[in-house]
This record gives sequence, C-alpha cells and structure tokens, in this order.
Amino acid sequence: MLFSSSIFLFVFLPVVLLCYYLPFRGHRQGQNMLLLAASLLFYAFGEPWFVFVMIASILANYGFGLWVDAARRKGWSRRLPIVCTVVFNMSIFFVFKYLVFVLTNLNLLGFQFMIPVIELPIGISFFTFQAMSYVLDVSRGDAPVQRSPFKVGLYVSLFPQLIAGPIVRYTTIADEIDGRRETWADFSSGVSRFLVGLGKKVLLSNQLAVVADTAFGGGAPSSVAFGWLGAVCYILQLYYDFSGYSDMAIGLGRMFGFHFLENFNYPYISTSISEFWRRWHISLTTWFRDYVYFPLGGSRMDRQWKVARNLFVVWLLTGIWHGANWTYIVWGLLNYGLLMWEKYGGLGKGWPKFWGWLYTFTAFVLTCVVFRSDSLAAAGRYFQVLFHLGGGIAGFSGQFFLYLREYALFIVAAALCAAPIGTWLRGKVGSLRSGALLPAWDALSGVCLMAIFLLSVCFIVKGTYNPFIYFNF
Repeated sequence: MLFSSSIFLFVFLPVVLLCYYLPFRGHRQGQNMLLLAASLLFYAFGEPWFVFVMIASILANYGFGLWVDAARRKGWSRRLPIVCTVVFNMSIFFVFKYLVFVLTNLNLLGFQFMIPVIELPIGISFFTFQAMSYVLDVSRGDAPVQRSPFKVGLYVSLFPQLIAGPIVRYTTIADEIDGRRETWADFSSGVSRFLVGLGKKVLLSNQLAVVADTAFGGGAPSSVAFGWLGAVCYILQLYYDFSGYSDMAIGLGRMFGFHFLENFNYPYISTSISEFWRRWHISLTTWFRDYVYFPLGGSRMDRQWKVARNLFVVWLLTGIWHGANWTYIVWGLLNYGLLMWEKYGGLGKGWPKFWGWLYTFTAFVLTCVVFRSDSLAAAGRYFQVLFHLGGGIAGFSGQFFLYLREYALFIVAAALCAAPIGTWLRGKVGSLRSGALLPAWDALSGVCLMAIFLLSVCFIVKGTYNPFIYFNF
C-alpha cells in the first residue's frame, strides 16, 4: 500500500486514526495492538505471504534479545547470541535479496546452478536492520530488553516507517511504546509534515521521473544535453521520492505520538562529499557508523590504512545494502574513493563554497548515473553520451527541448525546494516586529498545504502506479 494512494489517504489512514483516538483513546495497550494489527495489514496488502517473513524476523529477534540480555545480566559472553543474531538476519537478507545475483554470477564463471525464482519482500533492508539494531542495543545495555513479543513486533512493523525508512533505532522510541503522549501540537505538525512529503512525492518526484525514465530507459539519451537533463532530474527525483517518504513517515509517527529522527537535512547544499553523507539518508549512515565503523575501530586507529580499511568495509556494505547489482557495489566504491580523496588527498580543501558545491553536486550526479543504470555496460553507454565519446548529438536535441519545455516548472520548483529557503524566510518573518507577522505567515503556510493536498489528490486520481524508489531496497 502506498502512502500516495487513494486507499491509504481516504480509507486506511482515516479508519486507523478514528479507531486510535475514539474507541481506544486512553487504552495504551489497545492502541498498541491496533497499530500492530494495522501495520501487519498494511504490509500484507500487496503481497500477503511476505508478512510471515517479517513475523518470523520479529519472533526470532525477540528471542535473541531475551538471550543476549540474560547473558549480559549473568556476566556470560554475548558473542554467541550476537553471532546467531547476525547470521540469522543476514541469512534472510541474503536468500531473498542476493542469492539469485550470486548464483547468476557463479554461472558466468562456469558453474551450473539452477536459478530459483525469488521475489523480494518490500522493505526487507529496513526492517531487517531495525530488528538487528534492537538486539545489538540490548547487548550493549543501551536499551532495556522488551519482554513482550507484541511490542517488539510493533517496533519492527510500525507502518509509518516500515517499508522505506527512516531506519528507526529501538532507543529512539523504546520509551514511547508505552509512555508516549499525543498532543494537538504534535498531531497538527504531523499532518503538515505528511502533506509536505506527499507534495514532494506526487508533485515533484513523480513528474521528474518521466524525464529521468526516458533518458535512462532508451539504451542511451539522445544528446549530451538530454543526458545531463535526465541525470539531474534523476537525482532530484531520488531526493524528493525518498525525503518525501521520510517526511510522511515522520509526520505519521507524530500523529500517533512517536518521534522519529530526521533522515535528510538539505543534502544538495553540501560543499563536500563528506558533508553530503552527513545530510543524506542519515539513519543509514549512522547505522553503519555505530554498528560497523565504530566496532571496527573507526578513525581512532594507529595507522591510516586501517582507517581506510574501515571506511572501505562500510562503503562496500552500503553499496551491497542498496541492491543485488554490480552497479550498486561500484557506486558505493566510487563514493569511498571520493571520501578518501577528500580525507587524504585534499580534494576540495580550501576551495570557495561555490566550487565546493559544484564539485559535490556534479560528483553525485555522475555516481548516480551508475546507481540508476540497469548494468555497468548501460552506465558506460550513458557516460559516452554525457561526454560525447561515442558519437551521437553533441549539443541539443529536439527531445531535450520538448522535455525541458514540458517539465521546466517542476525542475525549477525542485531546485528551489532543495535549499532551506522556506526556513530562512520564516526566520526573517519571525524577526520582523518581534514576530508580529508570524500568524499571517502561518496562515499562508496553511493555505499552501491545503493547495498541495488538493493538487496531489488530483494527480493521484488521474495518475499511474508509481511506487517509491526505496521500496526496492
């Protein structure tokens, strides 16, 4: 079920909210069971049998949490339960996401394995990492063990963030499972945040996707200009798709009294790749930092090559996490190379901010050509057009002007909204006459949000199926 679908907006969400705040109001356990049941229904809506995979993950990690807590309290070694946790979760992850990829590549080397048909459970990367983080946090003593399997299930399956993040750490919401407080301020801000995310997805990402899909879907773009236009539209599509989902998830969480951490912080204003990855998909980068990079030793190593090794492992795993394709692995290693160049080679050091921004933005565009392409060969063909290395139209094509004319408004709006202009304007308005104009600003914001909702509904009603990109991860 999509957040940006009629059945979610006008059936599922209103029914869950009405039940949550009317018959179950004041009954926390009843509200939790309602959210758990709604979350399982939400996940099972499209592919019912995959819900049993998630339930198996919940029950197994609930047991691992009890095991590792008992070991910690009794002073026993926690290595065995931690190893079992990682092996179990990574086995599920591997079978559903990477087994076909591995067998296919082994067959290219001369083996003759039979390739099974395995469908990918939506959002498996997200709920698997969440379930593991629960056990690891209990092992470290960072979070109390949860004695109720239903509450572990609620944490893992909570529908606002279930299938495309952000990756919510158990420590973030452990106290809120039973002790959250719903307020009108949280509810109203949650609705506002949800509408912003809905607009990002429906009004920007889905429209930019038309240009990007055309550029990447025909083997190679028709000209250099259209190649660059398609690549820029893709990174804007990717941002508004994923940050839009995160906004909707954070907003939905607030409607029910949960407070998820931010997942994006205007990454396209970054002036270095290092800064970019502190602003983009924050929940994933912090997950790898806390559970992979720091345990390996982080940057507090006696030799540079060990720090480089630790970062290599993180970025190799980051590429693998995104999907079973060589393009994702190469994309991860390209980012690793840029970070190493910045850290030890001085790339971008001392540059004016504009040149740092331009290099960072261009580097992300180029690495995302690899990320978006169906294969490394397809990425190579795309690069040939981008830099006019293999013939074709060197400058502009009719296709470029056609799509630029049709989608210029969406591209300009996406470029402007990628910067914190609204936050800056609100700060300026708040400083005028001691904030006397803030009520007018808030009223205007309300009108804009209503317009976003109505326009989004119009696009949803007449539009086609367009799932979130990160459902695939």
